[in-house]
Amino acid sequence: MNVFVNLKQLGKRRNIIDKKLYFLENKPSTVEALIKSFVTICVKDFNDRVDNKKIITYLSKEEINNHAQVGKISFNEDNRGDKQDIDQAIENAMQSYEDGIFRIFIDDDEVGALHDEIKIIENSTLTFIRLTMLAGRMW
Repeated sequence: MNVFVNLKQLGKRRNIIDKKLYFLENKPSTVEALIKSFVTICVKDFNDRVDNKKIITYLSKEEINNHAQVGKISFNEDNRGDKQDIDQAIENAMQSYEDGIFRIFIDDDEVGALHDEIKIIENSTLTFIRLTMLAGRMW
């Protein structure tokens, strides 16, 4: 099943949102299954990048200009080279969702609790929004 995920383009100050196509092997029926599917995909992609590190990295002129707008020009690489554990990542994602650290929208409708059923169809658009706590006093 193909779905699109709204992603904020990294390194840009302007709010540019791109849609990225993802393939889900199984159609998730609950919020929990959806989170597990995406965490598994993302961790596998990350671990593949660790295995297939480029010997020589470079930045294009466009990437340099984008990074310069933000104020830091870097290769955006994780130099640790540590592979991530899928089970631990899934556990962290579930806890973060329950704690309200992020929200999920399917075609502009917010999904509910972990065990709530979801209706996702071919080419649905998903949005994951990470919520940020503001610093300061409560009063």
